[in-house]
Amino acid sequence: MNFQNVEFELAAGRKDQLPKCTAPEIVFSGKSNVGKSSLINKLVNRKALARVSATPGKTATINFYRLPECRLVDLPGYGYAKVSKGERDRWASLVEGYFAQDRNVALVIQLVDMRHKPTADDLQMVDFLLQTGRPFVVVCTKSDKLNRGETEAQTALFNQLFQ
Repeated sequence: MNFQNVEFELAAGRKDQLPKCTAPEIVFSGKSNVGKSSLINKLVNRKALARVSATPGKTATINFYRLPECRLVDLPGYGYAKVSKGERDRWASLVEGYFAQDRNVALVIQLVDMRHKPTADDLQMVDFLLQTGRPFVVVCTKSDKLNRGETEAQTALFNQLFQ
C-alpha cells in the first residue's frame, strides 16, 4: 500500500457529518496526546498532514484522510480532563456514532502510552474491540522516553495485559 498519495478529506464534528464508508478504514484510537496524529504523519511521511500539538485534546473531530486503497480515520482522544464535561460527552457520542454505523473497519490501531500502565479507558476500548470482533492491534507509543530497564518492564506488563 502506498501511503504517499494521501489527502485530508474532512473533519466531522457531529454524527450527521460522518461520510459514507466507501473504502476500508484504518482507525487510530487512544487517549488524548498519545500520538495518534503523529503516527499518521509518520506513516504518510508528511510533517503536518494531521495536526499535532503538545496540548492534549486538540483533535476534537473525527478526521478522515483519503488514500487510493483506503481511508485513515483519526479519532478524538479520550480521557482528557481539561475540557468541559459537555465536550468530552460530545467526543464520546461522536466516536460511538462512528462505530455504530455500518463501516468497513479494516483495522483499529489502539495506541497506548508505554510510559504508564494502560488507563481504565484504554482497557475499556480494548474490551469494546474484543466484544465487537473488530480487528485491532495495540501500538505502544512514547517508548523513546524510557530507559532500557523501564522499556523491558513495560514491555513485559503490556505483553501480559494484551496477549
